[in-house]
This record gives sequence, C-alpha cells and structure tokens, in this order.
Amino acid sequence: MTLGCARNEVDSEELAGRLLADGYSLVEDAEGADAVLVNTCGFIETAKKDSVDAILAATDSGAEVIAVGCMAERYGSELAGALPEATVLGFDDYAAIGDRLDDVLAGRPLVPHTPRDRRTLLPISPVDRTAAVAAESAPAIPGHGWVQRKRLATGPTAAVKLASGCDRRCAFCAIPAFRGAFVSRPPAEVLGEAQWLAGQGVTELVLVSENSTSYGKDLGDLRTLEGLLPQLAAVEGIARVRVAYLQPAELRPGLLDVIATTAGVAPYFDLSFQHSSPSLLRRMRRFGGTEDFLRIIERARELAPPAGFRTNVILGFPGETEDDVAELERFLVAGRLDAVGVFGYSDEEGTEAVGLPGKLDQHEIDARVRRITDLVEELTAQRAEDRIGERVEVLLTEDLSAAEGPGVWLGHAAHQDPDADGTTTVTGVPAGAVAGQLVAAEVVDTEGVDLVAAVVVPALSPAGR
Repeated sequence: MTLGCARNEVDSEELAGRLLADGYSLVEDAEGADAVLVNTCGFIETAKKDSVDAILAATDSGAEVIAVGCMAERYGSELAGALPEATVLGFDDYAAIGDRLDDVLAGRPLVPHTPRDRRTLLPISPVDRTAAVAAESAPAIPGHGWVQRKRLATGPTAAVKLASGCDRRCAFCAIPAFRGAFVSRPPAEVLGEAQWLAGQGVTELVLVSENSTSYGKDLGDLRTLEGLLPQLAAVEGIARVRVAYLQPAELRPGLLDVIATTAGVAPYFDLSFQHSSPSLLRRMRRFGGTEDFLRIIERARELAPPAGFRTNVILGFPGETEDDVAELERFLVAGRLDAVGVFGYSDEEGTEAVGLPGKLDQHEIDARVRRITDLVEELTAQRAEDRIGERVEVLLTEDLSAAEGPGVWLGHAAHQDPDADGTTTVTGVPAGAVAGQLVAAEVVDTEGVDLVAAVVVPALSPAGR
C-alpha cells in the first residue's frame, strides 16, 4: 500500500523487487497475507493522518503490518510507540528489507528506528557527495543504485527517480530533514532503468525528484539533464518523457529550451511556485515573484505555444496579507495555468515557519483556500476551453469502447500529467489500438479541465512512438 507522491511509488516498486529477490511472493489482497507493507507519507498534516489511517486499516487483515516511507523515517520510535500494532522501519532498512521481514515474521526483536537529520549524513559540498555515494559510505538512499523494480502499476506510464533529497531550506518544508541532502543518480543508471521500463511496456516516463532542476550539480555539471533528456526520448519504445518538480529559481534558460523544443519530451512545466508575492516568498525562503514567473511562462510559450503548466500554492503562510493574496490572484489570472494545487498552511515541526510571527487562525486560512480554489477551478476550466481547436498528441491509457462506443479511449495529452492534471477522452481511435500508443487529435470540447478530442490522423503510431 503506497501513499503520497510518485517518488514513494518508485520506492515501493524497489521494495517489491528486493522482496521478490529474497524469495517472498507478492499478493493483491491483504487477506491471507503474512505481512502488509504500508509506504507512508509524512509531508503535511493531512498526509500523515491518511498514513496512520492506512496503517490501522491494514491491521484488520490479521497480517503483520510494517510501516515504511517518509512518515516512518521521520518519526521512527515515536510512531512505533503510538502505533504498537505496526513495526516501523527506516530508509536504512530498505537494502535488507527481506531480512527485516524475516525478523518480524519470526518474532525477533528489532533495533528501534531512531530518526536523524539526514541532511547531516553527507558532505556539505555537493561534488563530494558523489564520492561518498560511490564509496558506499553514504546513508541508504531509496531509489539509488540499480535495483530492479517490480512494477506494481499496470499502465503505460511510470515514474523514474532522477535524484533524492533537497538542499533548499524553504521555511515551511521538513522534507530535507528526513529525505536528506540532494543526490543525483548517475545518468547511465537513469538511462538503464528507462530501457528496462520500456521493455516492461512503459511508453511514457515521468522524471521525479524533490528538485529536478538541481539534477547534476553533485555530478559536476548542472547541464546534465539537458543532455540526458534527448537520450531518454530516444530510448526504443518510449513515446514521451516529462519532467516533474521543477524549481522556478533554478530553471536555467538552457533547460527550459530543451524541455520546450526536444522531440519526444513533453513541453510541460511542473513549477513549484508556492506563491507569487515577492515579499511573502522571501519569508518562505524562496525567490521570484509574479513578474519573474510570468516571464518564465512567456518564454516557454514562445518556444512551445501549447506548453502545459502546473503548480502548487500555499495560502495562510505566517504574515500573509490581503495584498499578498491579491498578488497571487493577479498572477493566476495572468499566468493561465493548466493545473493548480491549493493548500492551506499548517505548522510542520522542525521548520523555520513554526516560530514565525503573524500566524493566521484556521478559519481565515480555510477561507483563503476556498477563495483561491474557486478562482483556480474557473481559470483552469477556461484554460482548457482555450485549447478547443488545438492539435494534441494523446497517449492512450484505457479503452472505453465497451461503455462509450467503438473507438473511444481515455488518455492524456502532453500538457497533462498522467496522475494530476485531467484527462483527454478521444473518439475515432482506429481498431487495433493498444494502451501506450500516441494518437493525433483535435480538441473539440471540454469538461472542466478534462478535454474531449477527435482523432485527425487515423494511422496509429507504433507502440511507444
């Protein structure tokens, strides 16, 4: 059971691969299983609650319950004390997950996982980290090292980790403390995993990390991603590559150009704006503002007019004023983004923001979230309507013919993340289509952020092209 982001999904597939290699069998249903692994999320309060609920629900199966993932790493023995029904393991247990599961099933006592600030476990210099990881003197880093995953999803899209950890110190975010310092995977390792996934029937790769724009800095070349993207797009069987989790302050012109113009790379910009008021962003320990962000969007649209944009924004950060909210509204109206996640601020222990003055009461935070959510729903629906008449390439994911009539498929266009940004329903798909193929279609209608499109070129691409 996996909660949270695509990075956690990759970690779950790594754990599944390790368990299979250690002789364990995976089953679909917890009923009758010997053990249930719950890969938790520890990002914000609601995610932590969902993780606790999932752990408690898993105990109903009668199986041994093992909590792993970010919440388990972050709270360790504290979580174990609060939930004695589960065994709590940290990231350092991943490499020996089969042995740990043996211990749990045999009733052997384990050393309690004690959380550490993982930012302190690697050299401060990013370049020195590469040597530490190569010498295996680094702490365990989930998703690093070539460990053959066991795919737990069945669709034609899959996430690939570029890196783990983060060196930024955003005032509201605790992730660096439990995910650690930023460490890139070597390009050859990423490319090898992409080729393996293509062999498993994957045709779209989603590159994930805590901050994809930092990729390569610890390898000695910040332009590493610019060189890797065309190689990934050229992998046989891969139809499309998209990059997630871009940091606006680090988005170099060269990387923007490559994402916008490289064949096989989606002109898709998942940009972590978080807000647009310059003064509030400084309180958040972030950079930029409305005008900076609009210039990024304008440049991307100059290179690729159909480019897609998504972001997340936080309302109610300590000290946020009505003028700050109005500035965010101005940006959202001018930016014409395709998808926006709206979150209310909550204190996260261990972050700078916990001690900041100017806290807003929950009622006001909730009101601002509703206000911006309503605006976003209107604006993103309008942005979808702007695409009527636009030619899109849709990656097919689900055949709806049985329910909707011959030739109707569900999929997503280049500006739509497979999990988060809406879908495209395509009509007129030729017989013989399979999931993972691309079809050229024209947008003819919308339903909120979802598109309806009709095939304009009846010939199908080969699977993965």
